[in-house]
Amino acid sequence: MTLKITAEWERRCDALWAAFQDCDAAEFRSKMKTLADELPEGHPVALFELASAYDATDLGEQAVLLYRQALDGGLDGDRRRQAVIQLASTLRALGHPQAGADMLLAEREKTSDHLDDAVTAFLALAFVDLGREREAAALALGALSRHLPCYNISLANYAAAVSDPLPNS
Repeated sequence: MTLKITAEWERRCDALWAAFQDCDAAEFRSKMKTLADELPEGHPVALFELASAYDATDLGEQAVLLYRQALDGGLDGDRRRQAVIQLASTLRALGHPQAGADMLLAEREKTSDHLDDAVTAFLALAFVDLGREREAAALALGALSRHLPCYNISLANYAAAVSDPLPNS
């Protein structure tokens, strides 16, 4: 299967996502399906974009299998990492926060790029659902500390302290 996607197809995909708010859910999914069908059957990018369309229109259960197929089919680059984040988030939303957390923890060990804070943010959400609120707060604060114009070191240190167990009262 040819994995190469044309710039024109990418442009149309981006335009469809940009128009997301202007479509009702069924119309958006239909348009994405039409676009995805232009690629060879089983193409990981087509599967990912279709999964994302289902997910964005509150059909997470249908999205899960498509995300898994896209990842198993060799999805790469930013889309691969986005698929991991989105699948983990969807699993959490469907009542499987541990599965989502496990995926995101593995992803943090696998690579590092501009999506690191997104991985961390969704891991924090999974931790909240798992009753690990202090760890969630520490993760969120640690990620935030890298983006502040000042207080970066102080906030990073406080974030690390938040994740420490509470002293006995």
